[in-house]
Amino acid sequence: MIKQPPYLKKGDKIAIVCPAKKLPNPIDKGIEILESWGLEVVLGETVSASHHQFSGSDELRAKDIQQFLDDASVKAIIAGRGGYGTIRIIDELDFTAFNANPKWLIGFSDITILLSHAFAKLNTQSIHGQMPYTFEESTPEALESLRKALFGENDTYSYESEVSGKDGAVEGVLVGGNLTLLLAVEGSVSEMDFEGKILFIEDVGEHEYSIDRMMRTLKRKGKLANLKGLVVGAFNELGEESIYFGQTPEEVIWEQVKAYDYPVCFGFPSGHIADNRAMVLGKSVSLFVEGKKVTLNYI
Repeated sequence: MIKQPPYLKKGDKIAIVCPAKKLPNPIDKGIEILESWGLEVVLGETVSASHHQFSGSDELRAKDIQQFLDDASVKAIIAGRGGYGTIRIIDELDFTAFNANPKWLIGFSDITILLSHAFAKLNTQSIHGQMPYTFEESTPEALESLRKALFGENDTYSYESEVSGKDGAVEGVLVGGNLTLLLAVEGSVSEMDFEGKILFIEDVGEHEYSIDRMMRTLKRKGKLANLKGLVVGAFNELGEESIYFGQTPEEVIWEQVKAYDYPVCFGFPSGHIADNRAMVLGKSVSLFVEGKKVTLNYI
């Protein structure tokens, strides 16, 4: 049975840690917004630490998040930012206390490592959503979706895509995250099981050939054949090619899944964009796709 951490209420503590890259600027605005939701913000050492490109050494980053995994008074842990580095510490973390008393883990991008581990190893829900470093550039709708996810207010996302997908209506458990990081945990204890799930993917700064390779890798492993549905978020800031690859990210993805009999949508408002809507991984959702019209509803 999938475990759902207790939803937050006013007065609860939320800890900010940086499991990966260091913060280049203060996150005062992000802290202010979390406090405006009635939360007590606790800062880890890594928020102000620096070690090369990381927010402190591997040892410090592991110790920092560990203290909040173990602290029962902290009800949620949100990553200050992503970048790179979570995979360097994930196997050093002890989730014993967390597993006994689950709490919300929040972030996106490189934090997909942590979110995938929470679902794969601990069967626990988490939130793919904005982080304090991205709060200032976030749309109000994205921030509100994160607040609703944390406080247990079910949300509905409806939009019209620029690209048609495959029609259908399904219900299932939502999984996924950053495509590159999902591939990075393949074959490890942090690997998500996609079987019978609605898969969400997004990525940033990748070349079309890299997206093609990753999708073909998932297909060859049999991980795309038995999905309930596919939700494709933003694939933006593409790496420049000296010779045009010949397909857009959407066309690359479509080529690998078009033969399967499940709904597919593109342009979902989530990923490395300002309108990065919160995705509660491990939660049941309904997905409806009709032409370019898409609705995802938390059940």
